[in-house]
Amino acid sequence: MTAHRHASHPAIARRLKRAEGHLRSVIEMIETGRPCLDIAQQLHAVEKAVSNAKRTLIHDHLDHCLDRTVGAVAADTQRSVDEFKEIAKYL
Repeated sequence: MTAHRHASHPAIARRLKRAEGHLRSVIEMIETGRPCLDIAQQLHAVEKAVSNAKRTLIHDHLDHCLDRTVGAVAADTQRSVDEFKEIAKYL
């Protein structure tokens, strides 16, 4: 497989590295007996960070790769492609 990079990839990598650091902190919180509410809040933050990174990656891929693959199409087909990209935001 060839290298596949988008302009958003460095920002996504930074976001995931921050989430990785937060996850390590959560593990430490568990090991040191921090309150469950604190742990749950931090786990939620990690989960949101990873979810947002995934969403950004998928949307960027759709915006760039789908358009490149489909190429120039008739207006009604383009509306379908645009609708697909729009509905994917709800994933």
